[in-house]
Amino acid sequence: MAASASPALTRPDGSPVRVLVVDDEVNIAELISMALRYEGWQVSAAHTGTKAVAAAKELKPDAVVLDMMLPDFDGLEVLRRMRGTDPDVPVLFLTARDAVEDRIAGLTAGGDDYVTKPFSLEEVVARLRALMRRSGAQQAAESSVLAVGDLTLDEDSHEVARDGEEISLTATEFELLRYLMRNPRRVLSKAQILDRVWNYDFGGQANVVELYVSYLRKKIDAGREPMIHTMRGAGYVLKPAAGQ
Repeated sequence: MAASASPALTRPDGSPVRVLVVDDEVNIAELISMALRYEGWQVSAAHTGTKAVAAAKELKPDAVVLDMMLPDFDGLEVLRRMRGTDPDVPVLFLTARDAVEDRIAGLTAGGDDYVTKPFSLEEVVARLRALMRRSGAQQAAESSVLAVGDLTLDEDSHEVARDGEEISLTATEFELLRYLMRNPRRVLSKAQILDRVWNYDFGGQANVVELYVSYLRKKIDAGREPMIHTMRGAGYVLKPAAGQ
């Protein structure tokens, strides 16, 4: 079973937090929804402002991911109508326009935060976690450290070590290792890794995954029993070294 990189967030009664994802681009909404479900959250999606307002009334979400541009009316109007029912629900705006006035408009209207497209799924998850913690979602555990065999990764400090020896990683190497460590013993395809580690619309080829896996191997496995393995035709898997 996949291990979560961060402590689970729950509602005060222990049930999963609820998130509403609103974006008229179905593929983007689905990618975000998949990433949030991976966190153990309950996710619903809507692709128009009208359906978003109706879904918010029914779901009573703990947070909303809201695209600024929708086919019927814009995100600001959706926010206004949602806040009429639930004045405190945290809202994370998505916008393809990063002009200062657009950001100010969203925040002035009552949005809590924003990300601009293209964005990484990790960033969306991290910002939502921060918003919901501030609004009262419960954190199930305090530890931010992942461990697989003798390899450890601290999400808060970004410190990585194997058998107690500190390992220095670039930001992308860190995100790749974090994803592998969230899924110990699970084979991950290049497509899955591209979706999770790089932007959802990353235009490069899958060989960028091979390149970064080779970088990680030089730092994680060099001179040691290997933990990162290639499964020919399937992808990559990280598991404890033999004997651990």
